[in-house]
Amino acid sequence: MPTQLLERYLTHLRTERRVAARTLTLYTDALTRLVAGAEELHIELNALQPHHVRMLMARAHAAGLSPRSLALQLSAWRGFYRWWGLQGGVKLNPVEGVRAPKAAKPLPKALPVDQAVALANQSPEHTDPALAARDHAIVELLYGSGLRVGELVGLDCQAGDAAAGWVDLADGSAQVRGKGSKWRSVPVGSAARDTLQAWLAVRPAVASAGEAALFVSQRGTRLSTSQVRTRLKTLALQAGLPTSVHPHMLRHSFASHLLQSSGDLRAVQELLGHANISTTQVYTKLDFQHLAKVYDAAHPRAKRR
Repeated sequence: MPTQLLERYLTHLRTERRVAARTLTLYTDALTRLVAGAEELHIELNALQPHHVRMLMARAHAAGLSPRSLALQLSAWRGFYRWWGLQGGVKLNPVEGVRAPKAAKPLPKALPVDQAVALANQSPEHTDPALAARDHAIVELLYGSGLRVGELVGLDCQAGDAAAGWVDLADGSAQVRGKGSKWRSVPVGSAARDTLQAWLAVRPAVASAGEAALFVSQRGTRLSTSQVRTRLKTLALQAGLPTSVHPHMLRHSFASHLLQSSGDLRAVQELLGHANISTTQVYTKLDFQHLAKVYDAAHPRAKRR
């Protein structure tokens, strides 16, 4: 009976919910573990109670299943029982209210200062000198102003009601519309202003007529976020960086390096456009990692690793 029941549910997921093949595979594995666990407890699936589910989760956790995998397993079980309840098979969903242990949030990856500076100083290699100037300006803005990649590609050449952002070179600032359509002003340093001026001088030769975007592709239209990611990976390789670089890594680097130098968490919060200070506080952990490395390398009583 369990096998036929699970096959019906998986068919429902595949044909009616149209879940991805990978998701279907993961749910199949999770439901197979549910059946095996119920058999170990000598309990029918329709008699499973919340404390049984917690017991099975505890066993899986003890066996080394990660919090993320446990959460996915619970999601699969919860969805199955919800569907079965609609079929009239069970009155109680034993998985409702059962939560997986919290997974540790990984720290954002930031480049060391020397690598970030090396990338910003790198003269991009490109068959088109104009696009090389564009790439240089992109790196300087991402690292120098901490923009999200979506904010960067949304910039227009001129301020206007329809614009999602623009750069004021005379004022040395950028106006950007971030998450939740909230506007903020961020400083644009002298290095970024220089590269932007160099790009703007050659942009007319690349941009299509009437194109409002500050950064355009080889076709003359607004640059996409995926194109920026691809170019940044290439630039990192050209600069000899030992790691793959993505746009958000430069934003993390901006925040981490600024916090290391200033110690002003509130200012970093404002510059990043975070609604809550708790979101920005993750960078204090990055800062502590830096301090811990200095301590381990320099203090006579430090514990060498």
